[in-house]
Amino acid sequence: MEVDFSNIKVIGFDADDTLWVNETYFRDTEERFAELLEDYETKNKVDQELFKMEMANLDIYGYGIKGFMLSMIESALDLSNNQISQTTIAQILDLGKKMIAHPVELLDGVEEVLSKLVDKYRLIVLTKGDLLDQERKLEKSGLSKYFHHVEVLSDKKETNYSNLLEHLNIDVKEFLMIGNSLKSDVLPILNIGAKAVHVPFHTTWAHEMVSEEDELVNNHLKLNSLKDILKYLDN
Repeated sequence: MEVDFSNIKVIGFDADDTLWVNETYFRDTEERFAELLEDYETKNKVDQELFKMEMANLDIYGYGIKGFMLSMIESALDLSNNQISQTTIAQILDLGKKMIAHPVELLDGVEEVLSKLVDKYRLIVLTKGDLLDQERKLEKSGLSKYFHHVEVLSDKKETNYSNLLEHLNIDVKEFLMIGNSLKSDVLPILNIGAKAVHVPFHTTWAHEMVSEEDELVNNHLKLNSLKDILKYLDN
């Protein structure tokens, strides 16, 4: 599709699964969690109940590893009818701690893209998740030097974006958002009149899935790799 980014002055980047790997570690941990609960339920049932618990807790805990840890513990108590051992609870906590301590794995081309854009655009990070964890990952990533501002949002809806752009004095017509989630990084941005680029990650959390109709939205650019954005911006 033809795109015109000539008015763009500020570029927002999602963090998890746009700058670095994230969802893969959640999926791996879900596998380990199901193994810990195998005496009580099948893997499929454990996965289903954990997701339901995450959704029920989202407004309380928000996004991120800590909320995920708490949902795993609650699910373990429910699925075991409160019979789960203290040892297993400790193992669940250890799964979460290992996720938090995991090295940051940058996605292909990320630093190349940022280094080429930083002198031409104002770059910012707009991400969901736990504030401390996201700050830690950004520091570990070595990418902090490229960004003028970092914002950890409680959610990524139209009002969240509109309020932030107003607070940062960013003209919506001059803003471009780049991310892996149609639901969080693309559709809300298009709805407020800004531009968005979708760079899918190979694994998507069920909560971030959208309908087939939304998948067909054609007023945004979809790329196979973040590096491909340079074809449209680095000129």
